[in-house]
Amino acid sequence: MKKLTTILSILSAFLFFSSIIVSGSAEAETINLNYSIFFPATHGQCKAGTTWAKEVEKRTDGKVKITVFPGGTLTKANQCYDGVVKGISDIGMSCFAYTRGRFPVMEAADLPLGYPDGLTATKVVNEYAKQVSPKELSDVKVLYIHAHGPGLLHTKKPVNTLSDLEKIKIRSTGLSAKVVESLGGVPVAMPQGSTYESLQKGVVEGTFGPMEVLKGWKQGEVIKNTTDCYGIGYTTAMFVVMNLKKWNSLPEDVQKVMEQVSDEWVDVHGNTWNEGDKQGKEYTLSLGNKVIPLSDKESANWKAAVKNVISSYIKSSEEKGLNGKEYVEKLTGLIAKHSEK
Repeated sequence: MKKLTTILSILSAFLFFSSIIVSGSAEAETINLNYSIFFPATHGQCKAGTTWAKEVEKRTDGKVKITVFPGGTLTKANQCYDGVVKGISDIGMSCFAYTRGRFPVMEAADLPLGYPDGLTATKVVNEYAKQVSPKELSDVKVLYIHAHGPGLLHTKKPVNTLSDLEKIKIRSTGLSAKVVESLGGVPVAMPQGSTYESLQKGVVEGTFGPMEVLKGWKQGEVIKNTTDCYGIGYTTAMFVVMNLKKWNSLPEDVQKVMEQVSDEWVDVHGNTWNEGDKQGKEYTLSLGNKVIPLSDKESANWKAAVKNVISSYIKSSEEKGLNGKEYVEKLTGLIAKHSEK
């Protein structure tokens, strides 16, 4: 009996220490990733990015752990892409437009082509990137791209016609700066995070952006009017990319999960943009702000004014050895395709 007890004690100890070793081994195998997002934590797009991370964790049964750093706390908006390339962050979300000139092929997506809504814009830019496979993105793993609904003009003073916009300082980024210039305004480059204070202090008198910024970034508190210039609706394409070395180090099953979740989250972000636009409009109207529609004649004037932005892009891209005309035609076709759906 004593001998049996001794054997059982040894066996019990063996199983106990084995469980510790297995547990420790499992912990050692956990893949820890960090994720830099320029949107503040309360923003719908940051929440969408965070739920993407949680879904990846869930579907990998905890093999992957992703720590999200919102509000540009890990890398600032204009440093996010390089931060991923250099390995400061494993994953990053920001705008291509914040590093102007760096992404000439993706710049085409931001042209004032008349995007009808955020879901359509998001589907378009994803399909566009896959079709053209730009070399400028070859230093990262592109997980997916999303894009906001039509960029509209939000100002302190009402803008009913192009003449009302003349020489007014307008916050803009990337190609939207050229849109402002073509409409007669004065573009002032700055990220969304600086816009509220700049409007509040009078550094700028207006901003171009989707309706969602009026609530998502609280800009409805510091403007009084929105000019509904949807006919020249541009978008801003936003990347979700991963450090290439880190991506290549992942097991195939984890890569597969991340790609599957990313494909699904295209619609998540697109629908979030649409919901954000809806809430932004409701919010600004609740503050007593006005939405100013353009007449058909005035809308035609705005469209004519921005044509040079598109032709200028085509010319400058061709000077760089790129087929800008093909990019514009491809995007226009994709907008029509996804608008029908």
